[in-house]
Amino acid sequence: MPQREQLQKTLKPHWVWAIAFGSAIGWGAFVLPVDWMSMAGPLGVIIGFLIGAVLMIIIGVSYGFLVEKLPVSGGEFAYAYYGLGRYHAFFCGWFLTLGYMSIVALNASALALLGKFVLPSIIEQGYMYDIAGWHVYAGEVVIACLALVIFAILNIRGASLSGFAQFVFCLALLGGLILLTIAMIIHPASSFSNLQPLFKPEIGAISSIIAIVAIAPWAYVGFDNIPQAAEEFNFSPKKSFKIIVISLLCAGFAYTLSIIATGVGQSWMGAVEAGSVWGTGDIVRNAYGGLGIILLSFALMMGVFTGLNGFYLSTSRLLFAMGRAKILPAAFGKLHPKYKTPHIGILFTMVLTGIAPFFGREALLWVVDMSALGVTIAYFYACYVAFRLFKWSDQEVANDRSFSVVSPWRKFLSLLGVISSVAFFLLLVVPGSPGFLGKPSWIALFIWVAIGAIFFLTRFKSYRAIPKDEMDHFILGDYVDKKTPNTFTVVADMKEAD
Repeated sequence: MPQREQLQKTLKPHWVWAIAFGSAIGWGAFVLPVDWMSMAGPLGVIIGFLIGAVLMIIIGVSYGFLVEKLPVSGGEFAYAYYGLGRYHAFFCGWFLTLGYMSIVALNASALALLGKFVLPSIIEQGYMYDIAGWHVYAGEVVIACLALVIFAILNIRGASLSGFAQFVFCLALLGGLILLTIAMIIHPASSFSNLQPLFKPEIGAISSIIAIVAIAPWAYVGFDNIPQAAEEFNFSPKKSFKIIVISLLCAGFAYTLSIIATGVGQSWMGAVEAGSVWGTGDIVRNAYGGLGIILLSFALMMGVFTGLNGFYLSTSRLLFAMGRAKILPAAFGKLHPKYKTPHIGILFTMVLTGIAPFFGREALLWVVDMSALGVTIAYFYACYVAFRLFKWSDQEVANDRSFSVVSPWRKFLSLLGVISSVAFFLLLVVPGSPGFLGKPSWIALFIWVAIGAIFFLTRFKSYRAIPKDEMDHFILGDYVDKKTPNTFTVVADMKEAD
């Protein structure tokens, strides 16, 4: 077989937790609380996110199993290939790349937004143009691009460095958020009565909750960075599900704190009507002045750093897996000669997302919904493949030569994951649903689909010509028995049996 590049096993369990949790929180918990409350009201947001966390844990059952059996870079891309073949793998990988890159770009733009709010005299220099009512300045573009460059360098220099940094950022994020929430609750002007009405009056409780559940795939995207990093675990992949659950519970807790901290300080309806660029920032500044802004800005920066760092890692590993499989140009499947990291994927992500700051915050928000759709598609593939591998009875396993296992309850949960993924998808694409994509998001989505179609058609012949056993080798590596290339007997399981 041709040589297959292999990533080094350097990531510790608490680093992987930090990659998942930090990626799930990112900038949104500090920038968007007022926007979310305008959609659903405070309690509608909290319940919606908690339901979303439960649904993500159900989906995580499938991920935990697949990571344990296929600890290779690529995550859902590899699972789609294993269960459904190379064409489904391309489709899944293309949409997942969209979701990941969108979040890298959004985190960079959030850092520029922070600078625009805290240091407007410095950031709002070099006015360039307006997009969707948003003034774009050269200062904010420079800040965002500088952050992209710094985190690209950090990730190129090794997974150990980025993993340790991620853990430190996450501890600082949690500490800052807890301190901020306590400070806002005990402020003399704060009151839980400011959370009234608990749901958005115009649409009612149920629709309010559903509107938030619809964006849960985007809000919690990050736990699926765990399978992207699986090839670099220096611990047993069997711990994956526990790490997924802990990271999702921590993310749900963090989102709840962010809503409470924002909502108690001022009537949320008044904050929505004010139409502030950064509602949470205004509320905290009104309560504690510059000191409050320093604390909030610190927590926000940690969230931005964890989002940038985590999604640089996951995007580059996905591109690396697709390059190693010859779906993307072979350069993506090469490792840095010194640091042994997928540097081409990291640099490609930096360059492509570096375009985003030039479009302003409002235009970038259109990408959020589009990225949620891409991630939802990836969730579906992971759950569907797991559903096929879990079996109701021993007889089904006897008739299946894959690494399927008898586990009725996990098969049922994977089925719920499939249903949840389809429900998330429908909430985004069915006209009239609370989470229906806006026109700008549809335009951006069709552009991405068109680019993918053109790319696939130009590489179709060469992609189809790769022999199946060679493709197995590139994507699944040592987790396929070479003696029986038409089946999928897992080598690790065979060794355990011996």
